Amino acid sequence: MKLHGLSGALMIVLALSGCNQTNIRSDTSAKRAAQDNVELATLYMREGQKAVALEVLQKALEQDPDLPEAHNTIAVLYENLGEDDKADTHYRRALSLDPKESQAHNNYGSFLCKAKRWDDAEEHYLKAAANPLYETPELSYTNAGTCAYTSGNKVKAEEYWRMALKRNPSYPSALLQMARLGVAQENYLSARAYLQRLHAVIRPNAETLWLGIQTERVLGDKNAVASYSMLLKNGFPDSPQAKLLQE
Repeated sequence: MKLHGLSGALMIVLALSGCNQTNIRSDTSAKRAAQDNVELATLYMREGQKAVALEVLQKALEQDPDLPEAHNTIAVLYENLGEDDKADTHYRRALSLDPKESQAHNNYGSFLCKAKRWDDAEEHYLKAAANPLYETPELSYTNAGTCAYTSGNKVKAEEYWRMALKRNPSYPSALLQMARLGVAQENYLSARAYLQRLHAVIRPNAETLWLGIQTERVLGDKNAVASYSMLLKNGFPDSPQAKLLQE
């Protein structure tokens, strides 16, 4: 009788264990499906199919309401749609679920900067960059600098752009900002140096060529001015910079 009782108890334990295994598999499948839908929605967003992306992201949140990536991505979409209240809610939800989610910190920082909440934006940019697992801290430092510049704090802007270049000396966005700053501050030797570094990693575009023309005119390098001017006229004839050159 004791053996029979033990056997029965064991069967109940095994049965319950089987239910738990099934639930675990079901939860895992739902989480995986949610992650796949976030990736799919990101592709739709890149293609400009915002309505489809929103539907897919809503499905992802039904599958896993606690997936930080889903909240971050739908926040970006809501921001693009001009639904700022919803965007703010989902950014904060993403960060409450994962306070170290650097991508969400960076995106929320940009959202706050647009709202002219300068100090709050800076806080989130720095939290993003401080995460040792974040692969692109130079992005957040550059964004922090651009936000500071927009707020009127040019000194802090330069500090952050230099921090970005310390992390990645070839980061194009930071190099461009430093070249712009050099021209704006009439520090043309600095502008030249940053433009040379920039053109070593990206192809010249209308803006960088115009910055080069302005720089070399002051520094007196006629050959460089002629070269930049030819590239601008031939490569970007309809650009505002080409029109400035004609004037």
